[in-house]
Amino acid sequence: MVRPLGVILAGGRSSRMQGGDKTLMMLGEMPLIGHVIGRLAPQVGSIVIVSNSDPVDFAAFDVPVVADTVPDFAGPLAGILAGLDYAAVQGFDRVVTAAADTPFFPSDLVAQLRIAALTETKSIAIAATSGDGKAAHTGRHPTFGLWPVSLREDLREALANGVRKVVVWADGHGCARAAFSAHPFDPFFNVNTPDDMARARGLMAEAGQ
Repeated sequence: MVRPLGVILAGGRSSRMQGGDKTLMMLGEMPLIGHVIGRLAPQVGSIVIVSNSDPVDFAAFDVPVVADTVPDFAGPLAGILAGLDYAAVQGFDRVVTAAADTPFFPSDLVAQLRIAALTETKSIAIAATSGDGKAAHTGRHPTFGLWPVSLREDLREALANGVRKVVVWADGHGCARAAFSAHPFDPFFNVNTPDDMARARGLMAEAGQ
């Protein structure tokens, strides 16, 4: 089975981090986005970063960088579209997206997204956490998804028509849910603030990393 293209969504403005691109801030011995690359790379065919920053900022990672084609920071959907467009040129038929500020996402993300899509016979799959299996923790994480390149023109049209929420567009095409445990913590925990970064460093220390 051909592995999908891995698309790291790094197009945000880091507005709550109080200065600088949060994805380049150090978490342990490498920048935050380095942990994301390290987790995603073994699961995909290759990787591209979608960012509206200067590509030179990511030169150390030796990964292609593309920018949103939709102006004015249109959100994750614009990043997904940029990834789909790049995938089409590179010959991929699917992409898996991951947020650049989420360093602990599961190492079987891609496998579980694929299983969910096949099991539910859906073209799209999105990650979700379910805690202890009860309804209290059933949130979806729409920046972590499996997306077919065949829907890129549909997505382009949706963005042109003002659609900005990932789940609104995804649910319109049928969307499977790949469930992951939130114990002992939500693996899709993302770093938005200095307090979040402190928590991430604590989690790494607990894991002996």
